[in-house]
Amino acid sequence: MLKIENISKSFGEVQALSSESFEVQEGEIFGLIGQNGAGKTTTFRIILGLMKPDQGFITFNNQKVDDEVLNQIGYLPEERGLFPKMKIEDQVVYLAELKGQSRTITKEKIDEYFEKFEIKGKKTDKLKSLSKGNQQKVQLMVTLIHDPKYIIFDEPFSGLDPVNAQIFRDAILEEKKKGKCIIFSSHNMDNVDELSDQLIMLKNGKVILDGTVKDVRNSYGRIKVFLESQLSAEDLEQIAGIKELKEKDGRFEITLNDPAVGKEILTKAQAKGNFQEFSQQPLSLDEIFKIKAREN
Repeated sequence: MLKIENISKSFGEVQALSSESFEVQEGEIFGLIGQNGAGKTTTFRIILGLMKPDQGFITFNNQKVDDEVLNQIGYLPEERGLFPKMKIEDQVVYLAELKGQSRTITKEKIDEYFEKFEIKGKKTDKLKSLSKGNQQKVQLMVTLIHDPKYIIFDEPFSGLDPVNAQIFRDAILEEKKKGKCIIFSSHNMDNVDELSDQLIMLKNGKVILDGTVKDVRNSYGRIKVFLESQLSAEDLEQIAGIKELKEKDGRFEITLNDPAVGKEILTKAQAKGNFQEFSQQPLSLDEIFKIKAREN
């Protein structure tokens, strides 16, 4: 278990983090979200021991950060940091050795990871000869090849095409099945919704949202209706309690002021005859993110 307890950090007059607390259990994926400058990178740097908090504690299974713990962490940074002119195998072996894994074991694993991540190239190639997507997959291999217990992915899907993004998702989910503690940040709320068991949202260094994805979404109520029926826009505009109405190809996306209004919409749709779709759902995580980001 990774435990963050009341972490605060300031840089001069700027309060980067203020009493941040959360826990990541074994076999859990934890989403850390927020706008640029919210405190995500500062959180990661403190976890990695690159920066000391002004107050608060970080423990890994009740053990404070030391070299033994750091060797058990895999970190994929947002800004990729490998050596472009160095052969892939040489730097993978070197970086895994820094984490305490023998050169022999790493060399035995490299072919397996090339195949698993569908890396187009040879392990004897220099990194710069690979496409950007394949370079990112080499970075993923470096992050995981020493079998870390705790893994941090900082914007892992940035710049990836859909096929390579799925390879990354599959890799993250495989590590979860192995019982790893995983934290990741992303500006794509679809990824956060799909992968996260728990999440927190930071704003100006403060936690403003936390819980399971389901609980966070349900806390706003089921105020989103998707409707395809005989009702027209004019019919719907006569219903009190509709906050926003969008239409595309005869399908309506309706935001309500009150979830109870959904029943009235359904009743009117039924009265018009057969209808193709009625679905009442919570707001998406992306919509909630935008609401919280705009709040004072």
